[in-house]
Amino acid sequence: MAAASSITPIKTLLNPVIEQSLSINQLLRRPVVEAATGWTRSTIYRNIKKQLFTKPICLGGGRVAWPQNEVAALNQARIAGKSDADIMALVIELEALRGAC
Repeated sequence: MAAASSITPIKTLLNPVIEQSLSINQLLRRPVVEAATGWTRSTIYRNIKKQLFTKPICLGGGRVAWPQNEVAALNQARIAGKSDADIMALVIELEALRGAC
């Protein structure tokens, strides 16, 4: 019986795995980005052209997505009342943080 008490419960073993999975940056498809920003497809792409929103990441097969942290950061900047110039600088910074593909 003493040996059984030295076994680590599975719940304890899974906690680091669960915590790691929660910290992973999710990729959001366009309908989710539309819901998160309140913008239509055309407004998203218009703002990308104006450098007021980050470019999507190509997933292949004509599919694209945006990193969740970028959408959240841009939403927070807008909520904070940042100027277009500030948001442009943020877009440049966010895209630079992606690194080279």
